[in-house]
Amino acid sequence: MVSALEVDDTGLRVRGDGDFPIDVAFDGQRIFSFWLRRDTKPDKDWLSLRWPPPLRRFLNGSVQVSLVDPVSGTTWIETSARLGDGEGAVRVEDRQGNPMGLDKSLRLTRLFGDRDAEQMEPLLDAMETVLKGLEAAGVEPFIAYGTLLGAVRDQDFIGHDSDADLGYVSGFDHPTDVVLESFRLQRRLQEMGFRIERYSGIAFKVIVREADGSPRGLDVFGGFMRAGTLYLMGEVGHPFRPEWISPRTDVVLAGRTFPAPGQPEHLLEAMYGPSWKVPDPAYKFTTPASTQRRLDGWFRGMRVGLRNRWARSRVEGPRPAGAEEPSSFAQWVAHQEPEIGTAVDIGCGRGTDALWLAGRGVPVVGLDYFPPDLRHAAGRARRLKVPAEFEWASLTEYRSTLVTGAELSRRPGPRIVLSRHVFDATNHVGRENLLRLAKMISRDSGRLYLQVQTSATPHSRKLGVRAFALDQISQLVARTGGRVEQATRIRENDDGVAGAAAADRRPTIGRMVISWSR
Repeated sequence: MVSALEVDDTGLRVRGDGDFPIDVAFDGQRIFSFWLRRDTKPDKDWLSLRWPPPLRRFLNGSVQVSLVDPVSGTTWIETSARLGDGEGAVRVEDRQGNPMGLDKSLRLTRLFGDRDAEQMEPLLDAMETVLKGLEAAGVEPFIAYGTLLGAVRDQDFIGHDSDADLGYVSGFDHPTDVVLESFRLQRRLQEMGFRIERYSGIAFKVIVREADGSPRGLDVFGGFMRAGTLYLMGEVGHPFRPEWISPRTDVVLAGRTFPAPGQPEHLLEAMYGPSWKVPDPAYKFTTPASTQRRLDGWFRGMRVGLRNRWARSRVEGPRPAGAEEPSSFAQWVAHQEPEIGTAVDIGCGRGTDALWLAGRGVPVVGLDYFPPDLRHAAGRARRLKVPAEFEWASLTEYRSTLVTGAELSRRPGPRIVLSRHVFDATNHVGRENLLRLAKMISRDSGRLYLQVQTSATPHSRKLGVRAFALDQISQLVARTGGRVEQATRIRENDDGVAGAAAADRRPTIGRMVISWSR
C-alpha cells in the first residue's frame, strides 16, 4: 500500500510499506512501472525515484499522476503536478498522437494495451507467417516469453508489453550446430522478404510492418537441450524434460490459435519463476551467473555489454551543440587527403562525418553496429542524394570483420579509413579487429586516420572511453606490420570540438596516421 506521493521536475517521492510493483499513470494513461523499494532510493522519510530519461522531454505542463495496483487496477494515491514551464497538459505521445509508454526495459514505445484489435492484426499475421517459415525450415517453433505468458494467463497480449516473442528448441545438442541452424533459419526468412537484425548466435529480430507502416520487432529465440538442461536465449538455463516441449500444444492468443510448448507452465516457470501467474509490469530477469556465462560464451561472443552501453549513451545522452556539423577530425582528414577514392568511417554513428564527406563528392561507406543510427544515416543520405552507404559491422566478431574487410578491399582507391573514438571505446578484441579491418581495407592503397583519448576528461569518463598513450598504440600497430606516419596530440573540449592545445591546458586527444604496405 502506498500512503503518500509527491511529484516534481526531478521525479517521484513516495511512502509505503513492503516492496511490490506499482503502475505510474498520467491522466489515467499507464506510463511506466517500478517496484517500491527495489527501484527507489531512501530520501529521509521518503523513497525517491527519478524520472526515466526517455520521459523527460515530455514533462512540460500539467498532469494528474496516479499510482495504481497493476493487479487489481485500484488507484492507491494521486496528485496534480505542474512540470517544467509548459502551459498545456503533459502528453506522452508519438508524432501521430498515439499514446506511448515504457515497457519493462524502460524503452519508450507504443504498448499493446494502447492498441485496438485492428491495429494488432498485422503483427498476428506476421507471427503466423514467421512460424510457418520456421517450421518449413525444419524446427518446431512456438510462442515464448511475454507472448506465451499473455496467452496462457489471459489469452491475449500483455498490455504493458511491446513486442512478440517466438522460440524453438533445436534437435542439436552442440552449440556450434545450433548456431549454424539459426543462420540457416535467418536466410530462410530473408528469402521470404523479411528484414532481420541479429542479437547473437541463436537469437534475432524479424522486422514486421504495422498497418501504419511503422516497424515492429518479432523476436526469435533459439534453444537446445544439453545434459538435462534447457538453454533458451536470452535468459533460460533450467533443468528440463524434453516432453515438456514436444509434442507441442495449442494456445489461444487474441482470438487466434498458436503453437506452444507441450506443457507451457514449465517453460513459464523457467522464465519467470514460480510466481509467473501474478502480473508484474516491472519484472526484471535475474539470470544466474552460471547460465549467463554459458550463453555469453556460446552465443553472444565478444558483443556482451558493448551494444547496450553505447545504445544507452546515444538514446539517453544529450545531443551536443552542432551535432549535425562535421567533427574537426573529419575536416582534418579531408585536408590531409584531397584525393580519396573511397572513405570508410568505422564507428560512423548517425553518419554526420560520413555524410559531410559524401557531400564533398567522396564515396563513403559508414560502418556501425547500432541499427537505429544506421537507419537514420541511410535516410539522410537518400534525402541529400549523396554517395554514402551505411552497413552493419561489429569489431568484436571475427566473422563480421573479415567479411567486411574482404568486401571493402575491392573498392576504388585510395581507400582512406577514419575511426574517431572507437579504438578507445571497444574492448581488446575490438581494438585488434579495428587494426585488422583497417589493414585489409587500406593496405597498399591508403591510410588509417585514428583519433583516441590520451587523457581522461569528465566527458570521456561519462561515455566509458579509456585513455591510451600513443606509444602504446604504436606498439600494437607494429605487431600488425603497420607504420605510424604521424602522431600528434591536441586539446578537445567536452562538446567534441577539437583545437590546437593551449599552453596552459593539457592535450587530451591523440591523432595518428597509420599505413600498411604488406
